[in-house]
Amino acid sequence: MCNKNIQERHRYIVLIFTFMAILSSIVFKASLFYAFTISIIFSTCVFVKNGFSITELLVMVKNSLLDCRQLLTLILLIGALIPVWFSSGVIPTIMYYGFKYMQHMNILFTIFILTSAVAVFIGSAFATISTIGIASLGLAKAFGIPDYIILGVIVSGAFLADKMSPISGLVNLTLTTVKTSYKNMLSSMVKILFPAYLIAGSVYFYIGQRYSLGSNSSNINRYTTAIKKSFVISPLFLLIPAVIFIVSFLGVKIVNSLSLGLVASVILSMTVQKTSIWGVVMEITTGYVGNTKYEYLNKVLTGGGITSMVEVLLIMGGAISLNSIFQGTGLIKPIVDKVISTIKSKEELVIKTCAISGMSTIACDQTVGIILPGQLLRHKYEELGVENRILARTISDTGTVIAPLVPWNVNSLLILAVTGISTIKYAPYALLCYILPIVTILVTCICKVKKAG
Repeated sequence: MCNKNIQERHRYIVLIFTFMAILSSIVFKASLFYAFTISIIFSTCVFVKNGFSITELLVMVKNSLLDCRQLLTLILLIGALIPVWFSSGVIPTIMYYGFKYMQHMNILFTIFILTSAVAVFIGSAFATISTIGIASLGLAKAFGIPDYIILGVIVSGAFLADKMSPISGLVNLTLTTVKTSYKNMLSSMVKILFPAYLIAGSVYFYIGQRYSLGSNSSNINRYTTAIKKSFVISPLFLLIPAVIFIVSFLGVKIVNSLSLGLVASVILSMTVQKTSIWGVVMEITTGYVGNTKYEYLNKVLTGGGITSMVEVLLIMGGAISLNSIFQGTGLIKPIVDKVISTIKSKEELVIKTCAISGMSTIACDQTVGIILPGQLLRHKYEELGVENRILARTISDTGTVIAPLVPWNVNSLLILAVTGISTIKYAPYALLCYILPIVTILVTCICKVKKAG
């Protein structure tokens, strides 16, 4: 990070301008790419005035984009995978057996539990949403459950991956930054996670009662019959997502595991479902469009495609570039240092950790929301006699899980690209993502933070 001195008023001007640009894009329903581009140009002018060269700023942007090339590849891979999962019969098979065996279950509650379990095992929120999440959306929409409600449920469960999965990159980044063990963090995490998870699950169970599948037996028969007539259905097709989950859990990079799933799905689509090579190419490029004899089924079996990811790639490139110059110039650090210097009590320390981690994620991304408070506050925790595992827990309960609630965050943009549903619509139902920070603050205010955590 560069140590050039940026005038304090310029720091606030840049942050306010960026916030207003993003807010304007949301209000006027313009692409966030424009907001990020304008903010980058404005910020660059301010930073140059404060002693940074154009070359320095371009190097910051270039290095960040290179560091994120795997993520950008993942976006294109997901765009290619989803339509092939439709045409190969993988998603129709999941829907078919879901209709048959979830008839008398509370579907919202069941999907919440199932998504949570898969997320912890697979270690990636995005991979969870783009696999089991897509299938769950199709299942729920077929029974009249609003897609934004079910997506909120899916997001709630999926982001347990980033919060607590032992194979999550963000979890391991938190442990490394804070200097604690997974066992210690997990033991401290339970007292916050258990009540928050119980509250979210109870609300989902209550809401889910109005969408009972058991009362839709005629719809169930109609959809299962239509799927059976339109696709070859076999429980063996479920091996493809199962293998993706297993190899990801075993430590294989998500790009490699999804590539394996894509190849297997293409072969399945061409050999079993009799899709032509040109048909598969077009699906991967432009997305899958349901072409069965049943119009109501076609509306559910539609989505994906690389072209649908182009705008997201542009927005993400803008977000990464803006974040890189914010980090590289040290824009936020002095503001955080000023906040830290006034901390006097253990309770205030935890609450301000929530604020710093959350605001860092909102302004930049999850990585900054972990590294910034982790590095800057670790010694303050030691000074006040609070164990580092509480710092790790607090970061994971705030900055890590609120990412999908921020419309311009990379996670939200990915979710939008995969599902076509905006953050503003699903966020009210992503209960766990904001119940966790609330419970963390309440527990801190009610109970004194003990040294042993």
